[in-house]
Amino acid sequence: MMREGLNSVPEGFKILLAEDNPINQRIAVLSLKRLGASCDIAGNGNEALIKYIENRYNLIFMDMQMPVLDGVGAAIEIREFEKNNRIEKPVWIVAVTANSFSNDREECFEAGMNDFINKPFSEFDLKRVIEKCLHSNS
Repeated sequence: MMREGLNSVPEGFKILLAEDNPINQRIAVLSLKRLGASCDIAGNGNEALIKYIENRYNLIFMDMQMPVLDGVGAAIEIREFEKNNRIEKPVWIVAVTANSFSNDREECFEAGMNDFINKPFSEFDLKRVIEKCLHSNS
């Protein structure tokens, strides 16, 4: 289990936040910081794909509605990259959306995402997802 504080996330555990809204970026960064985690930021789905290819993150928080390439499209591209490059440990992708309709959840899982959280999210939501991701990779 993860504990509160600076040592809550293992060293080398890399998180990417794919979010186009600067206010939402700031909230997520501060919330993750309080959990002892840091993250890189991508402003759209295409940037998220490029950053993933370059940095191989462990966890991506993927906003669903972004310019250039939305969250579903980015997740599909990431999974295609992983398949084509025979990535043994796929990144854990979490949809982040203000829409909580069941068809949105279904679309996320069909695109290869692992989990789903609603906006506004809490630190508890972030902590739960990080713990789930860490547990899945152990």
